Amino acid sequence: MKYTGQNEASINAWKEKYDLPWMKPLTEAEFRAAARGEAMLTLTPNRKVPFSWYEDCKGKQVLGLAAGGGQQMAILSALGAACTLLDFSEEQLTADRLVSEREGYSIQLCKGDMTERLPFADESFDFVVNPVSNHYVEEVLPIFAEIYRVLKPGGVFLAGLDTGIYWAFWGEEDTTLKRRLPFNPLKDEALRQELLAEDMALVFSHTLEEQIGGQLKAGFLLKDILEDTNEAGPFFEYNIPTFILTRAVKA
Repeated sequence: MKYTGQNEASINAWKEKYDLPWMKPLTEAEFRAAARGEAMLTLTPNRKVPFSWYEDCKGKQVLGLAAGGGQQMAILSALGAACTLLDFSEEQLTADRLVSEREGYSIQLCKGDMTERLPFADESFDFVVNPVSNHYVEEVLPIFAEIYRVLKPGGVFLAGLDTGIYWAFWGEEDTTLKRRLPFNPLKDEALRQELLAEDMALVFSHTLEEQIGGQLKAGFLLKDILEDTNEAGPFFEYNIPTFILTRAVKA
């Protein structure tokens, strides 16, 4: 089985086991607030995406990449965007389907793996929205290239990215440096078994060189960058950034 298949199975199983905030669909009240233009979009654990980054999405073609769960696509649909969602988790896709049926908007749902060639024509979308998810994949540069391909000229790429620093501390208490980066369970069988024993997916650290440099190499112009922390724990308590949000544009 390809490692992304293992991650798909893990994430589908989490729906019944854990109360995870990124698996909770928008409520009716939240959907109405989004339609009023309240800044609600999140791509990282805590920080809201500035409304100015996506306020012109009405009538635009939006791709949610690994953005299932009934949140990001629901918010953008409430603002009048025409949304397509690609996610490898049936549970996450189902959440978006249920919200769209409840609120009466249309959404295209595609089950797919973002490490493969995206099943869309060149220059199909005005926006691509990718919440924190590329720590579930080993190689990020091919994904940026595919995002660039499917965006129209002038199209906007909004991303939530894991800086990788947390994985150097991962383990009991998460307060002591324990591991040399990169964190890659495909190259360390003991690490892979440790993750699976903790009921975690296979996760990978990525550097800023890969994630910011990778966007630039794909052809993007970086327009803005913000920082965020974990939702809890010592990194949150000490306000140590572990995530970034980026807004980039296809040249």
